[in-house]
Amino acid sequence: MMLYPELFASLEAVRWNMARDIPWNTFDPALLTDEQAFTIKMNAITEWAALPATEMFLRDNRHDSDFSAFMSVWFYEEQKHALVLIEYLKRFRPDMVPTEQELHAVRFEFEPAPPLETLMLHFCGEIRLNHWYRRAAQWHTEPVIQSIYDTISRDEARHGGAYLRYMKKAIAEAGDVARAAFSRIGVLMTSARRSSRALHPTNLHVNRAFFPNDTVQSRMPEPGWLERWLDDQIRFDSDWEQRVIDRILHNLSLLFGRSFDTVQELNRYRRELAQRVAGGAMAMSGQSQAA
Repeated sequence: MMLYPELFASLEAVRWNMARDIPWNTFDPALLTDEQAFTIKMNAITEWAALPATEMFLRDNRHDSDFSAFMSVWFYEEQKHALVLIEYLKRFRPDMVPTEQELHAVRFEFEPAPPLETLMLHFCGEIRLNHWYRRAAQWHTEPVIQSIYDTISRDEARHGGAYLRYMKKAIAEAGDVARAAFSRIGVLMTSARRSSRALHPTNLHVNRAFFPNDTVQSRMPEPGWLERWLDDQIRFDSDWEQRVIDRILHNLSLLFGRSFDTVQELNRYRRELAQRVAGGAMAMSGQSQAA
């Protein structure tokens, strides 16, 4: 059963309007600093990277017209996030508006990747971005940008929910193969404390031919801005990181029908799945040889 028609209708029903639903007339220039305006520019450029991500999704999911159709909604709404942040800068800090060249710099080819792993990666990315933007709304003091971050954070949460629906569909179709892929990426994306970089799709290497400039963040006007934004500005501390981890583990518990309170528990389940999938592959190989 295709999910796209239902997801389109549900997302259409809550879609916000840039002219009517953003309180532009409440802008207070005294509450916007140069530092804050720069982070808005960087977030606008990062959101623009939905363009190469969509190209990747469509290329790697040619076998799945349902999911590919959903990309029309996801791409529209993600590009709208870039647009509303740019519109804010156009109105109130035109000197900070990203140039076309700065936007185009984050459009480059991602290497082909396994669709199930990519789906899980972006599911986790939406959860993380929802929390980043919620924290950004608290850090900012100017009311219009607070409203914008709150608005787009709720979009990210809905996108995560849509990806979860496709993950459930994948498990119904592929069973343990899908579970193994999702648990493998789940362990990676809930292990932020072991990584020196923020675990988000825009901060992961995606094309060896361009290494080390093969992350979206490496192509930003200031490549190191994300860590400074998280650590020194919005203060995305261990408590907020734990909220992300808990949310991912909660959703995977529901998805797999098994409770995960810690990353270690998820990792044990990942190893179980890896053994089951390997055993199934060996059994299939033996049957083929016998035939």
